[in-house]
Amino acid sequence: MIRPFRIAAPLLAFVALFTAGPAAAWWEYGHQTIATIAMAEVSPKTRAAIRRLIAQSPQLRTPTCPIRSIEDASVWPDCVKPLGDRFSYAYSWHYQNVDICKPFDIKTPCADGNCVSAQIERAARMLHDAKLPTVDRIEALAFLVHFVGDLHQPLHAGDRSDRGGNDQPANYGIMAGRRNLHTVWDGLLADRAISTPPGGALGVLSEIPAADRPAAAAGSVADWSRESWQASHTAYADLLGGDGCGPQPAGRPTLSNEAIAREIPLARRQVALGGLRLAKLLDEALGDVAPDPSRVPRPRRR
Repeated sequence: MIRPFRIAAPLLAFVALFTAGPAAAWWEYGHQTIATIAMAEVSPKTRAAIRRLIAQSPQLRTPTCPIRSIEDASVWPDCVKPLGDRFSYAYSWHYQNVDICKPFDIKTPCADGNCVSAQIERAARMLHDAKLPTVDRIEALAFLVHFVGDLHQPLHAGDRSDRGGNDQPANYGIMAGRRNLHTVWDGLLADRAISTPPGGALGVLSEIPAADRPAAAAGSVADWSRESWQASHTAYADLLGGDGCGPQPAGRPTLSNEAIAREIPLARRQVALGGLRLAKLLDEALGDVAPDPSRVPRPRRR
């Protein structure tokens, strides 16, 4: 179950709206919704394994960022960012800047492994490895849950050399102010999309029929990256007047109410896909499901 926001959450959200720095994908509501969908879809064996790991989460020694549920795990990688040097190595793991105005290329931004798709695969392998220390697997669980959510936020998968839309000014409907395209998708649009009836995790998931869910969850992390990258084209095009790679309009462009209405189904589908694909990865790592061959690392040649 999604936990109610802490008292400070509304204040943090207000601050985020008026800052132009990098934002946490989907804010809390989006990440927690994806996690809830995944927990509902995994096998009973996987669900029990997740709960066993979470029960040992105090080993992480992050008391300001406790993990008491998979929803807590989904926001843990953002929660620990203020802890400074201890987790600063993971900053670039939350996104991959793949230019929407060039052919799709994931190899260049992920050449050193410091990108969200590479870290999804790494976290899944670590979670699967029962020989690793428990604390490492708990951390891998939190990173996996969070990064799958990140990848399905389109502005974490594609951009126009503008830091995932952080440098792209944007008004949200009639709401003006110091907003940008990234924060619009992280919070304002995502929160509205998830709460649109049928709202909440199960409401969002209900729009993908049960018979279609295995196909929706199929594919490689690279496949999912391409899909989210394509979705980011829509995000830019709807803001910039139909051409996501066109010239910048004068002033601060506005995501119109009509465009918002068009993007709500896209945002809801991204959240649903994130939850289904996360469930599949969790089942492969902790349950009885064999890993997809496309995600099994090939042995290195000597």
